[in-house]
Amino acid sequence: MRAIVIQKFGGPESLVIKELPDPEPKPGHVVIQVKAFGINHAEMHMRRGEWAEAAEVSGIECVGLVKSCPGGEFAVGTKVAALMGGMGRTINGSYAEYTRPPATNVAQIESNLPWEELAALPESYATAWTSLFRNLELVEGQTLVIRGAMSSFGQAAVNMAVNAGAHVIATARNQDRFQKLEALGARRVEIEGPDLSERIPERKRIDAVLDLVGNSTILDSLAMLRRGGRACLAGFLGGLAPVPDFNPLLQMSSGVHFSFFGSFVFGQPGFPLSDVPLQTIAEQVAAGRYQAKPARVFRFEDIREAHRVMESGQAGGKMVVLV
Repeated sequence: MRAIVIQKFGGPESLVIKELPDPEPKPGHVVIQVKAFGINHAEMHMRRGEWAEAAEVSGIECVGLVKSCPGGEFAVGTKVAALMGGMGRTINGSYAEYTRPPATNVAQIESNLPWEELAALPESYATAWTSLFRNLELVEGQTLVIRGAMSSFGQAAVNMAVNAGAHVIATARNQDRFQKLEALGARRVEIEGPDLSERIPERKRIDAVLDLVGNSTILDSLAMLRRGGRACLAGFLGGLAPVPDFNPLLQMSSGVHFSFFGSFVFGQPGFPLSDVPLQTIAEQVAAGRYQAKPARVFRFEDIREAHRVMESGQAGGKMVVLV
């Protein structure tokens, strides 16, 4: 099979296409013929050597068809989505014509959406859904701030939160992105910055914050919440540097809830992929309730260009690769 491998840690030129053996059937795992896969910032960090683990073949998600499944969890030919379960980290991932994730990280997803549109859903929408409706326990009528909303994850969260009846305040780095977020249903868009809690009129009245910018803004996110409000840290668009000298006693508001969600836990006990309504999400996209078309679609051979666009911050949403 053809596979995109990390030849060495470094820039996009480190990604090369080479021939590898097809993955062999293995009990508890599913061999998938990859039809398309999404591009994620996690893969950029793996390529650079900034992640704790990185497999030779990157890629943390895909959609495709079941080629083999010794355990019988899925019939051969079933249309599926797969994400995490060590893909791209401890086992070869989806940047290939075939991949073999654990069966616990595979979900059947029947849809007539084109492969490139279906590929825009698994990682972004599964993570956004869990962050919103499990960690933040978002309900209709609440006011939610989504920081880093122009990312593919952020746009998925805006889609779902608006559809659930929440009042969404989104943030973006540039004003030229405001119109896109407003079209998704955001009530208002603010310029992202570390002092957002001081500028936002709803300070201390915010019900929930989904922070995708990361450690550089999470303390500011906690500062804008009402008593009993919730913040979920679920992204690191602002970089991987840790919060310096974090002291909750001095830096965290009393009576607020702070949680973290990382999609690498999908498929583990307590975080079954079956908890995420991927089938319903695909149906909502097909019905036009979520605006989830990929921002860019690349050929397999253009993976380096896809990574260059991601690094430049010019993606404007989810990017996918057709295999």
